[in-house]
Amino acid sequence: MKIGTSLCAVAAAFAFSTAAFADDVKLPGTLAWSAYNTGTTGYNQSVAIGKALKDKYGVDLRVVPGKNDISRMGPLRSDKVQFVANGAGTFYASEGVFNFAVPNWGPQKVQLLMSATSDANLSVGVAADTGVKTFQDLKGKRVGVVRSSPALTVGTQAIIAFGGLTFDDVEVVEFGGYGAMWKGMVSGQIDAAFASTVSGPTKQLEASPRGIYWPPTPAADKEGWARIQNIAPYFVPHTAILGTGNISKETPHDGAAYPYPILITRADQDPDLVYSMVKAVHSEYDNYKDALPAMTGWAIENQTFEWAVPYHMSAVKYWKEIGVWTDDMEAHNNLMIKRQDVLADAWATMKDKDLDGDAFKEEWMKVRAAALKAADMNPIF
Repeated sequence: MKIGTSLCAVAAAFAFSTAAFADDVKLPGTLAWSAYNTGTTGYNQSVAIGKALKDKYGVDLRVVPGKNDISRMGPLRSDKVQFVANGAGTFYASEGVFNFAVPNWGPQKVQLLMSATSDANLSVGVAADTGVKTFQDLKGKRVGVVRSSPALTVGTQAIIAFGGLTFDDVEVVEFGGYGAMWKGMVSGQIDAAFASTVSGPTKQLEASPRGIYWPPTPAADKEGWARIQNIAPYFVPHTAILGTGNISKETPHDGAAYPYPILITRADQDPDLVYSMVKAVHSEYDNYKDALPAMTGWAIENQTFEWAVPYHMSAVKYWKEIGVWTDDMEAHNNLMIKRQDVLADAWATMKDKDLDGDAFKEEWMKVRAAALKAADMNPIF
């Protein structure tokens, strides 16, 4: 099952576009992206794209690893990086929830350039030596989470909810970063953790005496999927043919996914830079697509143009130029931009409130929900 709008038909019609618009790309000699930790698929894919940009345009792309959403988004806000190869934290930042529901953050006007939906899944993997075969079997087991990373934490909550479990049904073990959590899987500190099925650390677990297994979340289980999407509406059913634990074309994984990595920037980023960046990444696809199996997620037919966060106006300009942007996409994108505006206006009312800590967060969540409901939008949280 593909995520978002299927673009297979237009992919053939506009195959020429990967080269036709490359000549007028204008990028500075040095650029910086932040991404997930070294060794993750998001980091490795960013490095692979960087090599292609270096070979074609002479650009030095520095990839800055960040262990959680705040450490990846902070450099974007302070202009230390121009783009982020991010995950579901993009959605939380845009919504101003979890770690962003604090006075020095709030809802962020982050917007997409493009994204990757590969043949991998995003789910909770378990150590095979536990004998766990379904998410119901995780009851009483040790489940890892990463402090200050709601994308990983909420993703874990959503996936185990498929089996009717909450964090009250498992032993939650906190780690300081994604890499540390997966080292904990290998060393036997925990039994389950969230990841991409092609993430580097999952290969380490697969190669260890513990082994790895990915319990399924079959789309046919409507009640299980309702529980997932009640917690994390950006997940959809997805069949993976890439991954550890014997995931292949012959033995696909009936699981879940959302676009990852998601290449984002700020709404107020230099429009010309954004335009050249998206054009360069798309135009050079043929020169990095074979670097890693998951790189196929960047192909035009695997783009998700209708997601929970809007596209940047300069990215939209490019996608319109090559003929893949539709009226429905435009309407959806405008709605997402309006949602960010509603959240920004609601956040502006918080500046005069003499609150801090949990009291501030509680008040903001009330203000946020009221503003979205008044605009006839679902607060979700």
